[in-house]
Amino acid sequence: MRKITVSNKQVEIVKDEKPVVKPSYVLVRTRYSVISPGTELTIIENSKNEPITLGYSAMGVVEEAGGGITDVKRGDLVAVYGAPYVQHADTLLVPKTLYAKVPENIEPKEAALGGIGAIAIHALRIAKLQFGETAVVVGLGLLGQMIAKIADAASYNVITYDLHEERSNMVKENTRIKAFSSAEEMKAEIVRSTNGNGADAVLLCAGGKRSPLTHQSLEWIRNKGKVVIVGDIEPDFPRHLMFSKEAELLISRAGGPGRYDKVYEAEAIDYPYGFVRWTEGRNLSEYIRLVSERRIDVSAFVKDEISFNEAASAYAELVNKQSVTLTKLINFSG
Repeated sequence: MRKITVSNKQVEIVKDEKPVVKPSYVLVRTRYSVISPGTELTIIENSKNEPITLGYSAMGVVEEAGGGITDVKRGDLVAVYGAPYVQHADTLLVPKTLYAKVPENIEPKEAALGGIGAIAIHALRIAKLQFGETAVVVGLGLLGQMIAKIADAASYNVITYDLHEERSNMVKENTRIKAFSSAEEMKAEIVRSTNGNGADAVLLCAGGKRSPLTHQSLEWIRNKGKVVIVGDIEPDFPRHLMFSKEAELLISRAGGPGRYDKVYEAEAIDYPYGFVRWTEGRNLSEYIRLVSERRIDVSAFVKDEISFNEAASAYAELVNKQSVTLTKLINFSG
């Protein structure tokens, strides 16, 4: 099989042995995978001599179902999430806890965004918002825009901000979501829409070391409000603001409970439904439901498609954060 790796900041296509199906796993022939710029560009920038395989969100066709698999069969479409099981590779071996069956009414390209959707859903769960509360999403890359769409579908009052006007304009296509490229204008909207109380939660989807956004986010929240770190941002919170508001500082780790747990992932043993309601696999399924029921529209995210052979050179174009191209879909049949 072929897959995409990086070492010493050089992305290339390499060959590897095709995996063999085993119990509680499915063997998937990839149709589309999605480049996640925030995560993957960071991996590329930090890469050393040891090759790292890129990618974590994809969809494809079940080639073979291992023992114990009863919910899908050969020929079914599935959305899959989570490295190292999911990669930019033409064949994937995925545990039953990390796939979701894709219904016929979903565009396959949209299903490939399932990993991004699961991460967005988990971030909102960490924020523990209630119906009608105000969520501020800062940073409107792929993940930030996905969070904004899902938050709007959940009937939160959604206010968004990105330094680049091109990105905030993309969000404005949904007239219920308020989008700004000026921090002062965004702050004024928070004051107006919350009667001066402040946002219930700010979700930081931007990156950067010692970012001033962490300081500013405490100014935007209400008394006892929350700040959720979603992006690759280094916290730098002043104590006096944290103390005065008794702010709650949280971090969202990937797609939900189960991530990085070898029992849940490698051994494909699910958590009891009654004790862990939302796992990374269940969040993936929830994203598929949202798209299937047309509660969110992700069509704007899947317009830029490249063939697998073009993928190695595609990352450079995603460095430009002013671009309205938030991601690129890799077509494995092209």
